[in-house]
Amino acid sequence: MAKYGLRALALLYLLFLLVLPVVLIGWRTFENGLGPVLEALTTPQAQSAFRVTLIVAFWAVLANTVFGVGTAILLVRHDFPGKRLLNALIDLPMAVSPVVVGLALILVYGRFAPVGGWLENLGVQIIFSVPGMVMAAVFISLPLVIREVIPVLEELGDEQEQAARTLGAGPWQTFRRITIPGIRWALAYGVVLCLARALGEYGAVAVVSGRLVEKTQTLTLFVEERFQNFDEASAFAAATALALVAVVTLLLTKILRPKG
Repeated sequence: MAKYGLRALALLYLLFLLVLPVVLIGWRTFENGLGPVLEALTTPQAQSAFRVTLIVAFWAVLANTVFGVGTAILLVRHDFPGKRLLNALIDLPMAVSPVVVGLALILVYGRFAPVGGWLENLGVQIIFSVPGMVMAAVFISLPLVIREVIPVLEELGDEQEQAARTLGAGPWQTFRRITIPGIRWALAYGVVLCLARALGEYGAVAVVSGRLVEKTQTLTLFVEERFQNFDEASAFAAATALALVAVVTLLLTKILRPKG
């Protein structure tokens, strides 16, 4: 009885916390048919939100992939002063509120901050523009690729890399033919997690974007803005699109997750 009771409790918990809200959003989205949904998602504001979201996510994933692989190799293959500190700092984005991250970026790169003012004089605007949004997305998804690649590198060891160097392979050739094939599935899994995190980010992006319609409005900000303006059709349509992205991401993570 205890076993079945725990199962029932877990199912009820998931039903009311996860399944029911998602089902209701889907029902409210398509209650008047497919036409209003397509109309809501093809407005200039919605298309701009999709475009900005994809731009921010693309650059965040690219930056975290390059930095993540390099940092993982540095932590696993090398010993240096401050290694433990760097390893601890990598997890900082998981502990800090995204809103605090956005505020910190404003304090550093805002127009009236020393660094931000200097960049403004050079014609580079960070805050209330796409670069600031990319930096916020990079920060909040920073550990995802690194933490997926590090265990695989530790398990692989460096024997094959040493053998390749002994046979005359250069650093780039060793990286391309030995390291990357060994970590490819962990790397793909980390990239998918990073993409999902960047696509769904709200807090830090909301702070640094300025919420400028058709300029710095992502899809999550679009959902909030449309709902607050009583345009429920557009809000539910965009929310359903985000939910579908989440489902696809979940399937990809199940497929790409390294076994063991």
